[in-house]
Amino acid sequence: MASNEKDNPRLLLVDDDPIYSSVLGQALGKRNYEVSIAHDLENGFRLAKKTQPQYAIIDLRIGHESGLEMVKKLKEFDDQIHIVVLTGFASIATAVEAIKLGATHYLTKPAVTEEIVDALNRKLGDETTSVKERPLSVRRLEWEHLQKVLMEHNGNISAAARALGMHRRTLQRKLDKRPVRE
Repeated sequence: MASNEKDNPRLLLVDDDPIYSSVLGQALGKRNYEVSIAHDLENGFRLAKKTQPQYAIIDLRIGHESGLEMVKKLKEFDDQIHIVVLTGFASIATAVEAIKLGATHYLTKPAVTEEIVDALNRKLGDETTSVKERPLSVRRLEWEHLQKVLMEHNGNISAAARALGMHRRTLQRKLDKRPVRE
């Protein structure tokens, strides 16, 4: 039975968590996506060239690498690809950077499969998104600022630490902590 592009869109999933990747890949396969999975950037690039996906789901942190590099390369490879960036470490700086580099949408983990599929198929923003009434906490603002400076230095922790005037290990410890919600 021949599959056509409309019935079985090709999707690239790049995430360093093999269990999460497998579960999400199976769920997307049940929704008629032809899923290719990579657990690092190098294999992600190789699979992208081989499969030429119409869709991609990219984890923001892939080991010690940035998924934003994958977003940029995929958009250079095919500017029509729809990319959703998933992360357990959401920040305004990384969300903005992901969109600037060409991601279609940005979701925080855990995201359910339907939410991811909706994001993949979204063409425009949602003007009904509510604006928070409360400002971010000081701890959250610090975390956001650290992420912004880190992005400005292409993920180089030593360079970001110098720019922030702090020791590299101190910055590393702060970055390893989970972000506060608000």
